[in-house]
Amino acid sequence: MRIIKTKDYEEMSLRAAEILAAQVVMKPDCVLGLATGSSPVGLYQRLIGWHEEGVLDFGRVTTVNLDEYRGLAPEHPQSYRYFMNSNLFDHINIDKKRTFVPDGIASDPAAACASYDRKIKDLGGQDIQLLGLGQNGHIGFNEPADSFPVGTHVVSLTESTIEANKRFFASREEVPKEAITMGIANILEARKIVLIANGKEKALAVAEAFFGPVTPKVPASILQLHPDVVVICDQEALSLVPGEGESV
Repeated sequence: MRIIKTKDYEEMSLRAAEILAAQVVMKPDCVLGLATGSSPVGLYQRLIGWHEEGVLDFGRVTTVNLDEYRGLAPEHPQSYRYFMNSNLFDHINIDKKRTFVPDGIASDPAAACASYDRKIKDLGGQDIQLLGLGQNGHIGFNEPADSFPVGTHVVSLTESTIEANKRFFASREEVPKEAITMGIANILEARKIVLIANGKEKALAVAEAFFGPVTPKVPASILQLHPDVVVICDQEALSLVPGEGESV
C-alpha cells in the first residue's frame, strides 16, 4: 500500500486524476471502476479538462460504478447514474452504452445483483477501481458488519451513512434506506485500487482502515490485503496518523 499526502482537496484530486488518466492513455480500452459522492468531483473535473484539451480519449473506455440507491430511477437528480452523467459522462466522448451502474429500480434485486457480477466478470474486471471512504469506514455501500460481503448485494444503510448523505436531499426522510453495491470481492478483484479521502471528518476512518486491524467492522481495512493500493489523502484526513504520508 502506498499513501500519498496532499496539502488540500485540489491536490488530492489532481494526483488521483493523473493515475486514472495514465491508465486511459496506456490502455485505451480499459475498464474503470468509478465512484460517486463529493470526493471524486474534483477528479472528474480534471479528466473533463484534459479531454477538452485533447489529451484524453474515452472513446473505447468502459466503466462500472460501485453502487446505486435502491428506489431511485436513473433520471432522478440524486441517483448515481444521474450523478455520473452530470459530473463526467455528459462532458467526455464516452459511449454511455459502455457505462454501467447497478439497477436501483430492478423488480428482482437478487437477479440484478447477479447480473452485475456477471457483467464485471465478462468485462474482465476493473483495471482501476476508484473508491471514496465513508466516515464509518465503508467502501461502496459495504457498511460495518460481522463479515465481508462477497458479491453485488442489497444493503441497508446505517444511520451514520444516511446522516452523511442527507445534505444531498431536501430532507433526511428523502434519503433512501437501501442501496445496491458491489461486494468486497468485486472491489478486491480490481488490478489496482485508488482510494481518496479528505477532511477532518475522515481522519478516524483513515487511521482505523489503514493502521488498524483488518476487520469487517471497518470494511476499508480489507484493502490492506490488496497488492496494489494507492491511498491519497489531504493533511486533515491524515491528521490522526503517526508519520502521516509515509509508504507502508
